[in-house]
Amino acid sequence: MNAEPVSSASLDAERDSTIVLLACAAFFSGAALRVCDGLIPRLARDFDITPGAAGQVVISFAVAYGLMQLVFGPLGDRYGKARLMCAALFGCAGGAAASALAPGFDTLVWARMFWGMAAAGVIPLAMAWIGDNVPYAHRQATLARFLTGTLSGMMAGQLAGGLFADLSAGWRGAFFTLAAGFTLVASLLLRRVRRMPVQPATASTGSSHFGRSLWSVLQVPWARRVLLAVGAEGIFLLGPMAFLPTYLHERHGLTLAVASGLIALYAVGGLVYAVSARRIVARLGERRMVLVGGVLVGAAFLALWLSPWWLAAGPIALIMGFGTYLFHNTLQTHATQMAPASRGTAVALFAFCLFGGQALGVTLAGWSVDHLGYPPMLVAAGAGLLIAGWAFARALRHRGPSAH
Repeated sequence: MNAEPVSSASLDAERDSTIVLLACAAFFSGAALRVCDGLIPRLARDFDITPGAAGQVVISFAVAYGLMQLVFGPLGDRYGKARLMCAALFGCAGGAAASALAPGFDTLVWARMFWGMAAAGVIPLAMAWIGDNVPYAHRQATLARFLTGTLSGMMAGQLAGGLFADLSAGWRGAFFTLAAGFTLVASLLLRRVRRMPVQPATASTGSSHFGRSLWSVLQVPWARRVLLAVGAEGIFLLGPMAFLPTYLHERHGLTLAVASGLIALYAVGGLVYAVSARRIVARLGERRMVLVGGVLVGAAFLALWLSPWWLAAGPIALIMGFGTYLFHNTLQTHATQMAPASRGTAVALFAFCLFGGQALGVTLAGWSVDHLGYPPMLVAAGAGLLIAGWAFARALRHRGPSAH
């Protein structure tokens, strides 16, 4: 007796429900990425260190996150992206709990490093899974829907960091809360993964397979342009952004909760993009999206420096978020198509460059904050993002239309 064929509608519904669950995983991963921004002043006080030194909790996470892409990407191509994501989420729960229990700052930095290693297997592999299962024509809009999870998490993490910084629970309470969230979503994904067919391992093994996968992506000229652009985004956007709540706190005398809440409107701007992405892509096209995005984000950093009114920080952050995802989601979509035969590896390299850039950006921004003050950091970020948007828009124009 033949098995009843699965309808296309059922497959689509299963795929869409999986994407919703992946967005929930991205929510907690996004929160982990930004929760320490608002906690930096609290960490500096609790451990009697400078804000720049406290930024090590961001740097350690970002470095580990970026480096582990080079492991998770090829492994995802070989053994199955959803299964590795599930294991990574349980690892994130352990890393968050270890961070909450850290007895000293050095231990906390190491715990955050482990957490970053585990987190490397969440968002990039989810993007690669979407690339495997969603046609290119619908992928920009689908990634934008997935992005709502990441952005909501970033907003919640930014807010939670500021709120916990002003509460007696402090950073330990923030990390315990994230540990519980990671455990919940990992358990839900595990139930779904058990119903998925097992992906057979490829014949290639060991570091030589990893090396070939990485090299196959780096040989593609367009892939190198995309990776360079996202590295610049990490340096000039994610690095300085870690110090924006502290900047508002010190310049305007705001509480950390209020300062973090204002910067959290960055994620609201991203959500505005996400819900209107289909119309924006059709109206502007990729080249104008990255050009306008670079202008908006660069101008927002300059506006934070020039504006004397603390209330203006909210609208500026919203505009910054909208501009960021005009730029970033275009890069992200190209990342899923740079090397279709090694999609997990390609997206992993993309994330490696983004968060390697963030680690360098946080280091440079922290040095600027401690030795030169905030204005040089804000001006450099604004100018760098303006140039990055213009340069990638120019590259898209010269590349012209391409087949997907």
